[in-house]
Amino acid sequence: MSKHRHTSRPRSRSRGKEGAAAGRRLVDYPRRGRRGVRRWLPSWRLTSAVFVLGAGGTAGLFAYVYTSVDIPDENVAARQEANIYYWSDGTQMVSTGALNRTIIRLSDVPSSAQNAVIAAENESFYRDSGVSFKGLARAVVSTVQGQETQGGSTITQQYVKNTYLSQEKTVSRKAKEFVIALKVDRSKSKQEILQGYLNTSWFGRGAYGIDAAAQAYYGIPAKQLNPSQSALLASLLKGAELYDPSTGPKNHERALERWAWILDRQVATGRMSREERERYRTFPEPLKKSTSTSLGGQTGYLVDVVNKYIKQRALLTDQDLAHGGYRIHTTFDKDRTRQLTKSVENVLERDIDPKKRDTDAHVQVGAASVRPSDGALLALYGGPDATKRFVNNADTAGVPSGSAFKPFVLAAALRHGARASRDGERQNVTSGSHYGDDGTLVQPSGDAPGPDDAHPTLRQALATGGNATYARLGRDVGLERVRDTAVAAGLLRDSMAPLDDTFPIGTSTPSAIRVAAGYGTFVNRGLQNDPYSVTKLVKDGRSVGGFESRAKASRALPEGVATEVADSLREAGEQSVGDAQGVDERTARAVGPFAAGRTGDQDRLRSAWFVGSTEELSTAVTMFRTKPDEPQLLPMSDVGGADSRRGSVFPARIWTDYMGAYVASRNSRGKS
Repeated sequence: MSKHRHTSRPRSRSRGKEGAAAGRRLVDYPRRGRRGVRRWLPSWRLTSAVFVLGAGGTAGLFAYVYTSVDIPDENVAARQEANIYYWSDGTQMVSTGALNRTIIRLSDVPSSAQNAVIAAENESFYRDSGVSFKGLARAVVSTVQGQETQGGSTITQQYVKNTYLSQEKTVSRKAKEFVIALKVDRSKSKQEILQGYLNTSWFGRGAYGIDAAAQAYYGIPAKQLNPSQSALLASLLKGAELYDPSTGPKNHERALERWAWILDRQVATGRMSREERERYRTFPEPLKKSTSTSLGGQTGYLVDVVNKYIKQRALLTDQDLAHGGYRIHTTFDKDRTRQLTKSVENVLERDIDPKKRDTDAHVQVGAASVRPSDGALLALYGGPDATKRFVNNADTAGVPSGSAFKPFVLAAALRHGARASRDGERQNVTSGSHYGDDGTLVQPSGDAPGPDDAHPTLRQALATGGNATYARLGRDVGLERVRDTAVAAGLLRDSMAPLDDTFPIGTSTPSAIRVAAGYGTFVNRGLQNDPYSVTKLVKDGRSVGGFESRAKASRALPEGVATEVADSLREAGEQSVGDAQGVDERTARAVGPFAAGRTGDQDRLRSAWFVGSTEELSTAVTMFRTKPDEPQLLPMSDVGGADSRRGSVFPARIWTDYMGAYVASRNSRGKS
């Protein structure tokens, strides 16, 4: 019995160990041998194990992501820039391109703007590693819960999102942003990151980057921003649709509050002194929202002329310009361009009424002002709206010049002489010469009969029209010589008409720009300057094309010839003011002596012209009628009424209105 008990105990212990081993679990949860709540509380061993495994897994996953995610190439949008066009006074005319952005160096951003952005967006920017762990966690939780992604990203992270990633709001994009930001922070300097951020951020009003924003809100480049303006722009980074103060009272209230907070925040972070803060207590109201990226109105016509000139002079292509990034400084005077537009619109609204007269339908006007001393194109009117009528009326080569061409015939005659008869030798010609009864050219002398209505001098015929006189004169001078003289004075050879009997009376079709420049040669004593529209072209901080240096004026006509033509045109100008019905003679005479050519009663071509030139300004105005997509010009008969002389009075009225305003402006500047 004793033996039996002795042998049975070992077997019993063996079975107990086996049973315990069989009942043991890898994870003792729920915990055995515990009751109630304690059964469900994990042990410290289990908690530690889970933490270690989780931390190790997270670290491993992060290491995998960190090694597998490289810094990608910049996205296309981050590299795109606008082309910026400037008026002659340096203010911005328009920005064109897929994105309104001007990439600038950080050195061109005032420290006040840098401080405002850092204080508002990421106060620890210069100290952190480029990421915000709290921001990442908050964004992940919000996204998982289906809520809007929360903020909290650093400047580096926002720069990464703008430059390398899309704007989608997903956990994967946020994770990539986090990793790339870490790598960017290690591979780029803080200055490079801040520069990139300021150039890629959205500020509203179509503006990407702080330079475009400064232009959109204050009409100045970023380097001219003061601390108060900088604080307002920094507030827009939180959401321009909520903080643009010009879009409503609520937005204005929010903008005012955040603007003040950003200034105070700079004081709190040591980026602005309290004394400086006190200087900025008045809210810097921005400009009203403008259409600075619009090519509507005259802007598109100006850009069209400028782009043509750039492509011709700098040998750039449309593709080159489409890449963007060019800073284009033009010759266009903002005030004169606006006044020319106003003068055209004044006359058209007052005198042209398609509802009243069918002959007033489809009337078009083109005009251009050139400075004779150097050829600078100061103003033009290309049509009612460049986004609606694409043909630039100031630069079109399809409108016959009519009697406005005759001064070039006279210039050729004075320079080259003319045949006294069909078979005679060439003889000198003056503006006082006239054709006799036998059709020969008679020189003024004491013995020669004086000119009369039937035998006007060349000077008189220039003022009255004189088609027969100038058709004969052109033939006697030689049509080739007339053409070459016109081209030397500034008209384009491609615009010259065939050399037939009608050539001297203006069948050629030069543009208003070229006619204004050609008349400028007369008042500039025979020195010719090609019209130009660009003074400087800059790309990536470097000058392109050498637009700053211009060729010297060329001698197109002997000074005596040019002066005699100009004097003849001044007489024609005085007479034209008296003859042109509805022209304000007092305003015209206030301009002072001006050389003028025009179309008149004898013109039968389908156009009307007036060209008036002083030593300061040469302006050509043309009027014609054309239907969209139809190249054939319509008749000018009875345009504006039967007394309008085929519309010829209206270009003179436009010129007088325009020049009167110019003289008044010049006089007011002189008094001030």
